[in-house]
Amino acid sequence: METVVFGAGSLGSLIGGILARSHDVTLVAREDHVRTVRESGLRVTGELQTTVWPSATTDGRDLEAKLAVVTVKAAGTTSAAETLATGAFDAVLSLQNGMGNEETLADRLETPVLAGTATYGAILREPGVVACTGLGDVVLGPRDGGSSELADRVGEAFAAAGLETTVADDMPRRLWEKLAVNAGINPVTALSDVDNGAVLESPASDLARRATRETVRVARACDVSLSNREALAVMERVAADTAANTSSMRQDVHAGRRTEIDAINGYVVDRADELGLEVPTNRTLTSLIRTWERGGNLR
Repeated sequence: METVVFGAGSLGSLIGGILARSHDVTLVAREDHVRTVRESGLRVTGELQTTVWPSATTDGRDLEAKLAVVTVKAAGTTSAAETLATGAFDAVLSLQNGMGNEETLADRLETPVLAGTATYGAILREPGVVACTGLGDVVLGPRDGGSSELADRVGEAFAAAGLETTVADDMPRRLWEKLAVNAGINPVTALSDVDNGAVLESPASDLARRATRETVRVARACDVSLSNREALAVMERVAADTAANTSSMRQDVHAGRRTEIDAINGYVVDRADELGLEVPTNRTLTSLIRTWERGGNLR
């Protein structure tokens, strides 16, 4: 399946690199990464290992493929959608953190938009080299739930390349579950500058669990069936499975980049305000990260 990976940073390069073992892949990435991939190929190290030679470009306009996989940061979704709209695709799949990305893409594209989550750990070590820091899976399906032949075809293509893939008919629930996990892990590890496993121990565990429970409360108010027990179990499992990993938000802080707080804890706060719910932990975490961003002139 011809695939464009739009935003080939850490996760995008890993997903694109594995897909390139079986499919024609084009990476849309930054200039230094593109230049190295063109000259030396893309090397995947760590838990998965391969060297592939995908196409690579800094210009995502006017591209054509069966599938576009969007892996940009949430703040870049609008720009990505406007660029993708200049091309032609049978489907667009969001594998981004946070909520609201699929709606942003769908509002600007005539192409069907699929929702997805990815739990593979990935770090772009240097231009042309991406490390798989933890095995995981990709879950994808129609963004409003249900099934579709299009989602099935994309799932088959991912699985054929060696990515552990599930095609799901309950993506709204799965997206909220992932949001609950990220709301508990990401800001706590970013603010404390600790690995993911730290949220399994007090006092970080108390903070992470409160943020997760608040997110679940908002999800249920949005008619999504998700229990505290289920979400907490997943959050703790992810933290244990990625105990030595650096969360994406902590990576952003280390790099001095704007984080995805608006699409994670900030999204919880926004929905809670609309519904008249109190989410004090998410509100505090959001305020602290936004304060750090403003201090660095990132907002």
